[in-house]
Amino acid sequence: MITRKKLGFELSEDEIMEFVNGAAHGSVPDYQLSAMLMAIWFKGMTDLETTRLTMAMARSGDIMDLSSIPGIKVDKHSTGGVGDTTTLILAPLVAACGVPVAKISGRGLGHTGGTLDKLESIHGMSVSLTREDFFRQINRIGLAVVGQTSTLAPADKTLYALRDVTSTVDSLPLIASSIMSKKLASGADAIVLDVKTGSGAMMRTLDSAIELARIMVQIGEMAGKPVVALVTNMDQPLGTHVGNALEVKDALDVLSGRSGGDLLEVSLALGSQMLVLADRAKTEKEGRKILTEMLTSGRGLDKFREMISAQGGDPAVCDDPCRLPQAPVRREVRCTGEGYVKIMNTSALGLAAQAMGAGRILKTDVLDYSVGFVMHARIGMHMQKGDLLCTLHARSEGDAATAERAIRNAVVFSEEPVRVPPLCYAVVTRDGIRRTD
Repeated sequence: MITRKKLGFELSEDEIMEFVNGAAHGSVPDYQLSAMLMAIWFKGMTDLETTRLTMAMARSGDIMDLSSIPGIKVDKHSTGGVGDTTTLILAPLVAACGVPVAKISGRGLGHTGGTLDKLESIHGMSVSLTREDFFRQINRIGLAVVGQTSTLAPADKTLYALRDVTSTVDSLPLIASSIMSKKLASGADAIVLDVKTGSGAMMRTLDSAIELARIMVQIGEMAGKPVVALVTNMDQPLGTHVGNALEVKDALDVLSGRSGGDLLEVSLALGSQMLVLADRAKTEKEGRKILTEMLTSGRGLDKFREMISAQGGDPAVCDDPCRLPQAPVRREVRCTGEGYVKIMNTSALGLAAQAMGAGRILKTDVLDYSVGFVMHARIGMHMQKGDLLCTLHARSEGDAATAERAIRNAVVFSEEPVRVPPLCYAVVTRDGIRRTD
């Protein structure tokens, strides 16, 4: 099989199944799995092969059956970014619209944040529910956000660990199959994808992000699941807050109507697609209108409060975000010159938060939920000497000083006006690619 893929031949369904089962059950040694991954990296895969790989990985463990939950269940997945707190906003908004949200999320690793880590910054919040409690909660309040079990797509866990150490992470078929296998195993009826592109994304170029979106939509269609993908900007943090408790506060500010901006806009764009796929709205415009009503009426925030309470957390944070963990050191970082914000190295910003304790270098690292920073600058903004660039929330003055140096190095200014980048570049469906920039 390795030889056939190395020579560029298409692998059969049985061959791919043998490869995936070997990864899931340990019957194929790591050095052969690694050789196969490298052959796939060099030679690629056809859409049919990628779909076969995805389905085999999804079937390597349990597949959740959500049929006992009434209605069309729509899942959402982001390929990862910095300050991306959309799940905490759109999940309660969509659930408040009467569409059940059975969400299985992940943890952060590297410069990207994880939804589960953000939720666990709320005192008492549990993201580990038994299957019975998971179903019971969704049927009762229409919303649950929990972690992935070890029996969900176990082959992906083995292959992803090998990809990480064999420099084969950046393979479109391997990325697509990793994401979609877990989404398909999660049992949703339809899927909305947020594919990030830019300096803080896995896919740095727009063309590669659109191609990844196209492949994942194609996999969903071939697996019988309607999928819509939005290709969105990650050339700067999506929200203004970076860090676990800070990002929960950002989401609460949006849900309570205290703030809006890019984070709200992307949340509404993704949420409206979820409502269309769930037959709750006929068009994206109608879906946005319904979501906005849930926002302005406070029903979205009420639904988030319900979920927090149901999962053992402190619902009072919805009314008093100061109940979230607070860092002992706060430092204002001000501009030393004048100009327009031209570039933000978003990966570097994410790594600065990670170094402060907001993210993991190793999976066993213990997070400090309180640390991070609030970015007051946005690309295209004109800033003068003394203007507030960001506010640091740190464990110590030393950590604050290190973060300040990293953030200053990550932000580049220009004397000339700078064009504000679009939030969404394209919408990808089974009917094709619609550019929106």
